[in-house]
Amino acid sequence: MIRIRSKNVLLVAADTFSAEFLSNNKMLKHVSSVNSIFPTIHEIKPNVVIFEYDHLAKDMEKILRRMSTNPAYNRIKIYCYKNKAHTKTDSLLKALGVDAIFYPDDFKKPAESKNMPGVLSAIFEAPIINRLAKASN
Repeated sequence: MIRIRSKNVLLVAADTFSAEFLSNNKMLKHVSSVNSIFPTIHEIKPNVVIFEYDHLAKDMEKILRRMSTNPAYNRIKIYCYKNKAHTKTDSLLKALGVDAIFYPDDFKKPAESKNMPGVLSAIFEAPIINRLAKASN
């Protein structure tokens, strides 16, 4: 599960795109037309823009080049959703300024646990606790 926490998020995708991972955001604007991307960016001033690569494949490079050359868009994080990994395309997207690329498999993975005390106790529980118990006798 991927969680993107931000105040304003612009999602540029087809109308059938599933936006389950965007539930933590205060404001989400969904745009499907290429012509309305930049007017919407100026309207809502998003912190994060998520592009669906399969929907924008032919216009993606042009959009990313425009965003990377204009200093007004420097603070916007750019994410991309793709159905399949492709090394050459992915590296081009990264070079053009995409911060992260998501795939369908990323949504199937469980969220990573950040339970540090539980992890440490699992490591030290059996071998060290047994030895400490024997040493105290």
